[in-house]
Amino acid sequence: MSDRPPLSTAQALGLMLLAAFLWGLSFPTIKAMAGAFPPITLAALRGAVSALTLLVWFSLMRQDLLPRSKREAFDWLILGALNGWIANLLVAYAMQSLPAGKAAMIQACGPLITALIASQLFADERISPRRLFGILVGLGGVALLIGPRLFGEAATPLAAAAMVGVAVSYALGNIYVRLLPVAEPKRLALGQQVMSGIFASSLAMAIPGPSSLSALPQQVHLVLVMGVISTAAPIVLYMIAIRALGPTLASMTGYFVPAWAVILSALLLGEAIAPREAIAGLIILAGVYLVTATRKAGNA
Repeated sequence: MSDRPPLSTAQALGLMLLAAFLWGLSFPTIKAMAGAFPPITLAALRGAVSALTLLVWFSLMRQDLLPRSKREAFDWLILGALNGWIANLLVAYAMQSLPAGKAAMIQACGPLITALIASQLFADERISPRRLFGILVGLGGVALLIGPRLFGEAATPLAAAAMVGVAVSYALGNIYVRLLPVAEPKRLALGQQVMSGIFASSLAMAIPGPSSLSALPQQVHLVLVMGVISTAAPIVLYMIAIRALGPTLASMTGYFVPAWAVILSALLLGEAIAPREAIAGLIILAGVYLVTATRKAGNA
């Protein structure tokens, strides 16, 4: 008997859209806490709270909480870095000077970077002319978006570079998962959050120290939103959607995250998106669509 959840396609798509909404909410939430915590402390709080949430959920589901092998522990460690504390640290750093909506749009170039790396590693990921065109379109959108951030009085080159680094980190994490001979998505999600929380918390206590948590009583509501609602919850929803829809369709979640981030940042923080930035965001998403939609087109 299949253990596939009894969800209709419409219900699973609804969960996918909700997961994208919650991930998008993380951007204005982190931006709202910019300056309250050092970036490494904010990364530690995000990892620790989401890890504790997933540990509770796994316990309720009567799932194993510890690595089943040395290899699984190693995989957790690698993904905890690439998909966890490194990306969280870079996001927290970038949000100190970069608007949340623009940061999300820069991160949207992740699938383009993934496609470039995967084409060098996997025979079935070769770059066809159409995929190459999509990559060039998407990268052109990124250049249009971050170009003004690199020069002039209002330049924030390190923040823009940090968000590109986030996209690279997630891309490497995706590639690593593809290289695994056997992968259970829910256990990888748990492991990466646990390792992310442990490592980032250790760094936070060793470098800025416990005093870096002094703003926690005033910011606890935002910390919970960031860790529980915008990190742990969408991971759970995404895992359910993957089982119901399959990984290819569920991965479309990534298209909606930057759109939600821009909308929520405008509503909650009053951020404005200039026409040039909106056009750049659409170009990036068009490039991502061309790359993923033509994946099976071979060398056409």
